Amino acid sequence: MGEITAVVAATDNAAHRFPVSVKGVVVDHDGRVLLLRNERDEWELPGGKLELGEDPAVCVAREIAEETSWPVTVQAMLDSWVYHIAEGVDVLIVTYGCRLDADRPPVLSHEHKEIGLFTQAEVPALRMPDGYKKSIASWHAGRPM
Repeated sequence: MGEITAVVAATDNAAHRFPVSVKGVVVDHDGRVLLLRNERDEWELPGGKLELGEDPAVCVAREIAEETSWPVTVQAMLDSWVYHIAEGVDVLIVTYGCRLDADRPPVLSHEHKEIGLFTQAEVPALRMPDGYKKSIASWHAGRPM
């Protein structure tokens, strides 16, 4: 008698499937937030895609170091929200507040077009998703000194 192999299909075919991007709010010793300009000419927080099985805090610290050469200590989760980038392209964004563990300028990696440090007053006028602006404001309001 032959063996029957069953293929189990997901029962939630209508559910959205999209990547998770873990981002960090890092403020330098002068109170300026670190931002990176992406290929869409938007400013964004440093961070990246969460890999299956990876701890989000480990992911964001690793990504910040790779993208800016800044070592950080991840402190508190700030927010999560779905960013609709384009038709069919959605990403779950999870933001964390991070403490900078260095006293040197950030270094731009090949992953972004530009790096910048901005005061809290400059952030609202920047071209960037409102969710990032909200996370930056939250971290400025409550971050440990």
